[in-house]
Amino acid sequence: MRTTYIYILTLLLTVANFFSAFATGKENTKADSLYAYLNQAAINSPQVQSDFMLYKAALEKTSQAGALPDPELEIGLFINPMETLMGKQVADFSLMQMFPWFGTRKAARNEATEMARMAYEKFRESQNNLQYEVKAKWYQLLSLNEQYKNTEANIDLLLQLEKLAINKFTASSIQGKSMGNDKGMKSSDMQEMPVSPAGGMANMGNMSSSKSSPSNTSTPITSTPGMGGMSGSSMSSNTSGMSDILRIHIEIAELEDNLKNIASLKKVVEAEFNLLLNRHKDTPIAVSDTLIQGNFELKHPDAVNQILANNPMIKMIEAETAAYRAKTKMDKKMSMPMLGIGIQYSPMKKLKHPMGMENMNGKDMFMPMIKISLPIFRKKYNAQQREGILYSQASELKKTNARNILETEFLNLSNSLDRTKRKIDLYIKQKDLSQKAWYIILQEFSAGRQTLTDVITVERQLLEYQLKKNEAIADYNTTLAAIEKLISNNL
Repeated sequence: MRTTYIYILTLLLTVANFFSAFATGKENTKADSLYAYLNQAAINSPQVQSDFMLYKAALEKTSQAGALPDPELEIGLFINPMETLMGKQVADFSLMQMFPWFGTRKAARNEATEMARMAYEKFRESQNNLQYEVKAKWYQLLSLNEQYKNTEANIDLLLQLEKLAINKFTASSIQGKSMGNDKGMKSSDMQEMPVSPAGGMANMGNMSSSKSSPSNTSTPITSTPGMGGMSGSSMSSNTSGMSDILRIHIEIAELEDNLKNIASLKKVVEAEFNLLLNRHKDTPIAVSDTLIQGNFELKHPDAVNQILANNPMIKMIEAETAAYRAKTKMDKKMSMPMLGIGIQYSPMKKLKHPMGMENMNGKDMFMPMIKISLPIFRKKYNAQQREGILYSQASELKKTNARNILETEFLNLSNSLDRTKRKIDLYIKQKDLSQKAWYIILQEFSAGRQTLTDVITVERQLLEYQLKKNEAIADYNTTLAAIEKLISNNL
């Protein structure tokens, strides 16, 4: 019995150390590499890099939009020089530069700038989505690691419980022998009986027909009523003890299968995580040792204000609205006349026989020119302006709808965050109560007042609450990452 108590003490100390480690949360000895992976994902992601290139391309539109129209140069050559009073005209050159109405170029640059801002917000949106996906996979990996460690620790507890059941089984067999010796056998005969370490006196019921022990004692062993009663009690105790050990083996086999499933799922999640970083799927990942619950302290009005101020979707729609307004202004300017300034040059050759005006013979001719466009067909210009106004109004309505959607999404995420936090508190409380119940029922099992079924049931509850708590913390952190994506800022 002393050995049994030693195993009980060892098992209790093992359980206490295991669950206190998870209750207090060990300090992580590794550096948290999540943000390093986030930076690596932003650098390597093809989608993010593609959106960044589109933003750079949109920036190039700004200088294009504000440029003047290309000047027009016209050249005419006479195959047979045309004779005039001033000489023979051999060619005709004209150069013209058109200028849009005042403010048109500025409006065009404003439109291009807002379009570039839209491309930039699209780039930010891709970054936020990528960061959320990386964080979600990261917390899923941490949760799987915790599940694996908890399951391994539970297997260790079952192995300790198996040792306790074996010692209890052996002690009950020895105790049955002692009772049989007092009731129906001499002490010298009892000392000569063979005892099996695992089976005890399982064959005690057939002792009346068996031979004596190897000591060749001449005294025969006869069956007595006391002996028969002891044999039935010993058989029942041995059968119960063996069934307890087999049930522990069944429980361990199930947990070992769970370990294989967790390891298989973890391999898939690691491959998905590596592909988000655009690297080989088998690249090792340095994951933190512990799963720590995040913290969210923003009030509802402050969080909504930050969402409306920072969310890329809102910023994108605002830039779109500003671009349509700039386009409407540019269309209005384009409906005004355009002014062109130019010069015409005509080279002249001298006549051999001028007909008067000899001083002008062979003198080249220069002629300044002014050109004005006449936008007299007003329907298309008016339609362009109405088009821009309608587009800007549609963008305003789109912004209002986006604000409502984002606020609704935040409310749902906030509610999910509160609900998950309550679950975490509940699982911690249930785990602590189950842990206390486990200590008590283990002592009662060693004293014979509880069955192994009760011990395993409480131990399953203990593992279940620990696993649920870790899953809830992972869900909490993932929901927090979704709120960070809305606010477009790390909390």
